[in-house]
Formats: sequence, C-alpha cells, structure tokens
Amino acid sequence: MSLPDAQVWQRSWLYISLRRQQLELRWGGRCRARWTVSTGIAPPCERRGSGGTPRGWHVVRARIGHGQPSGAVFVGRRLTGEVWTPALSAREPGRDWILTRILWLSGLERGRNRLGQVDTMRRFIYIHGCPDDAPMGIPASHGCIRMRNTDVIELFESVRCGVPVWIGESEPDRPPPGRIASAAEAAREATKETVA
Repeated sequence: MSLPDAQVWQRSWLYISLRRQQLELRWGGRCRARWTVSTGIAPPCERRGSGGTPRGWHVVRARIGHGQPSGAVFVGRRLTGEVWTPALSAREPGRDWILTRILWLSGLERGRNRLGQVDTMRRFIYIHGCPDDAPMGIPASHGCIRMRNTDVIELFESVRCGVPVWIGESEPDRPPPGRIASAAEAAREATKETVA
C-alpha cells in the first residue's frame, strides 16, 4: 500500500482499480474482499457527459435498495416494481439496467471530481448491480461501476455512508482530503452542493 500515513489511517475504504477492473474492500492497507467489476467503456474522465468513470477520492453518499430482491430495477434511484429477467431484458434491449443495490458516490476533490462540470454526484455515478449476462472484467458501463448482483449485495452489507472510495489506475498516492465526514454531515454537504 502506498498511502503515506497508512499506520495512522486505519479504517475501511474501497479501492476501484480501473486497470484491473476490480473493487477491493480494504481495512487500512489490508484487502478484506475483492470483486470483478466493469467501469466506463469511455476513457476515464471526470467531465459531465464524458461517459468515463471519474478518478480520485470519493465517498459513499447514499445507500439505496436495502432489503430489495436481487434484480430489483431502479430508475432515477427509485424502484420500478420490476425484477430483471432475460425476458424483460429482451423486450427492452437498449435499457441501461441499474439493479439490486446502489451506492451513490460523491467526489471529495474540489475541481477534480466535485462541483462544476466535474461533479461525480451530479453525474449520478453509482456502484450498482447489473444483468447476469453483462460483461465483467472489462470496461463496458456508461461511467458507473457495475457489479454482479450477488457481489453488490455483499458489498452493500459491508459498507456504510461516509466510506472513502479511491478510483484510479493504481493505488492512491495520498490519503483522502481532509476529514471524512459522518454520514449525516456528508448528506448535508451533498444536499447543499446539488443546487447549482
């Protein structure tokens, strides 16, 4: 682990490797769990409309879908009442499926992935479930981080709001900026910044 103050910074966090297409649940420098994911098919990019997965430090702003069945369909972070099946998918082949659970990310680095045209939260970048037949281990999303439904349920149960998330080609070279807010403080801050 390359974090400068790793011995001081002992807490859970997520590392999303764009190069390896993997998400790791870490405690300090130690990997506790690892899953294969799929990030943006476009090159990594923070700009709105780019379709790229944003890099840098983020935080889990919201957890959505607790207790829902695997395959539950979301549109605009709201349940539709549908559960994904191959038949439903065949009826709507162009639909971007957001399934099972959502971890909504918010950028922590002002000017890089927070505020203005590079705001991760306003781009609606999530870690979320996807159809069983969606490719994993290769970039294929519209910028979000896709996971298998069983994997995203396991991850969802392991993290809370306020957990730091590093997204990059390699491990972080710096700790998260400033103090990571409590879940309530993070939600209040995010709400203030959603008004443009």
